[in-house]
Amino acid sequence: MQPGNAEIPGGDQLSGAAARGDISEVRRLLHHELVHPDSHNRFGKTALQVMMFGNVFVAQELLKQGASPNIQDQTGTAPVHDAARTGFLDTLKILVEYGADVNVPDASGSLPLHIAVRERHADVVCFLAPQSKLQHRDSDGRTPLELAQHLGLSHIQGILEQHLSVPA
Repeated sequence: MQPGNAEIPGGDQLSGAAARGDISEVRRLLHHELVHPDSHNRFGKTALQVMMFGNVFVAQELLKQGASPNIQDQTGTAPVHDAARTGFLDTLKILVEYGADVNVPDASGSLPLHIAVRERHADVVCFLAPQSKLQHRDSDGRTPLELAQHLGLSHIQGILEQHLSVPA
């Protein structure tokens, strides 16, 4: 038996409840079964990594109980990347409130801001731009602004240009 296998049944249960958005089961597992919020499931993921991103209550409960907001998978994807990709701004705000780093690149060098631009989530871009490294280049060598220009997203380009012109 490998170290850490004892946590897999609890990790599977917690991850399953989080993925379904079942807040009452998440709370039961955390408070009554005392499953650690960063327990891994059989696929090596935590509940925060597989949660239903549209359910801000699941995210908040996991984070309140000590889940790491900056955990990354083997591709460097953190929950902030997933929230930016899916466009769930409320969940993204909760992750940031609990210390998620919006300037952590994934394996492709993309910040959550790059992903929000690529997915055309203007509200997420508005939220991330003031706190992101706007000069960061992804593996294609593009800043978020250059990515927006490349994709022909003039409205997102305008948002990013506003933040670039604001003195630090």
